Amino acid sequence: MTKNLKNEKIHKHYQQNNNKRKIITITVIIILIAIITTIFTKINKNTAKTSKIGNNSTSQEIVDYILNISSYETQIDVEIKSNKNSNKYKIKQEYINKENNTQEVLEPSNIQGVKIIREGNNLKIENTKLSLTKIIENYQDLTQNNLDLISFIENYRNNSNSKFKEENNQIIMETTAKTENNYQKYETLYISKETGKPTKMEIKDTNQNIIIYIIYNEININQVANDKIYAFKLLDTSKGI
Repeated sequence: MTKNLKNEKIHKHYQQNNNKRKIITITVIIILIAIITTIFTKINKNTAKTSKIGNNSTSQEIVDYILNISSYETQIDVEIKSNKNSNKYKIKQEYINKENNTQEVLEPSNIQGVKIIREGNNLKIENTKLSLTKIIENYQDLTQNNLDLISFIENYRNNSNSKFKEENNQIIMETTAKTENNYQKYETLYISKETGKPTKMEIKDTNQNIIIYIIYNEININQVANDKIYAFKLLDTSKGI
């Protein structure tokens, strides 16, 4: 009799534990589904916003879209001219926000792998080939990074003389850089009317000579930050589980 009662208690305890496991498993699955659904909803919203910009958009709508870029990822060809020569680079840019952005040199081969990484108030310079890292603490923007699309956007927003026009199926945005550097004074951004995406940028000196010429080969707009932040949240939640 006592043995049967003991077996019943063990069986009941096992069933309770088993039920708890099932509840936990179901809860975890529901949480993961909710997170994944949120991620895809965010991505779809961004895709929907991007798809609205194009042939049927007005020039003003495209300009507003560009001015509201918060994050982007791109590969650019850059030509920098000086009095004596001209240097060409291929660079990958990833801009998540003002305190988190990276530039990586893809070409030429002699400086391939060099990364300039902004993390908060620190600037980190890496050379993956030589396994070297230098961290500059409390970095302040003493000079502008004019290769940065966000710098153009800030200049355009803060300059009352900024203007745009439509020409040859392109939107051309023009502004003046907020810098005392006479060699990088005027900035012009060209946007495809068909896609609403930047195609090239020119930075000129005070004599209107092109000093920096940038071609945007590939660019993803307002997707980088969301993808990374939500991917991190998904990973962090999985660890907690």
